[in-house]
Amino acid sequence: MSPIRMERIESGVRAIISFTDAFNRRDLSAMLQLVSTDCIFEAASPPPDGAVHKGKTAIVQYWQGLFTRFPHAHMKIEESLGYGLRCISRWRMDTTDSSGNTTHLRGLDIFRFQNELITEHLSYIKG
Repeated sequence: MSPIRMERIESGVRAIISFTDAFNRRDLSAMLQLVSTDCIFEAASPPPDGAVHKGKTAIVQYWQGLFTRFPHAHMKIEESLGYGLRCISRWRMDTTDSSGNTTHLRGLDIFRFQNELITEHLSYIKG
């Protein structure tokens, strides 16, 4: 594999790590710096196909709502893999439900990159 191709793969994985760190800090500004203006985010819910959010404004509204519903959510990357312009991240999100019980979700996200920005983010949840 060429050094340029390896750098592209590594930069995608680094972006996913930065995105997850910003999520855990609830830092929408830092999250959006990693996203293209015309990014497409496909959320895992509602079932069966999720909802599609196009552009930064729609994506911000989604993340703000998620942070409101899950104020204690914490993402942990279990595994990340890079494939050229795409990366896959398998994750676990720990949170507390409305009754105060600790719970978690597991899933994976598929990211597509262009010019080191996320242009597509597809999210899937187990169960």
